[in-house]
Amino acid sequence: MIAVTVNGTAHRFEQALNCQQLLERLNLAGKRVALERNGEIVPRSRLGAEALADGDQIEIVIAVGGG
Repeated sequence: MIAVTVNGTAHRFEQALNCQQLLERLNLAGKRVALERNGEIVPRSRLGAEALADGDQIEIVIAVGGG
């Protein structure tokens, strides 16, 4: 089990995840987002390779269009 904090809210998962899997679990897959892990931006090309660790601090920003 791992515990991570996403935008200030604690989340627990039964097994280790990568950043892409986290976005899928949070129903954010396919949306235009920026993800920061422990203060560092994770490039979109690395989301599937960047494994989360217990205690990670994640910030996710969702791009919103409009006019």
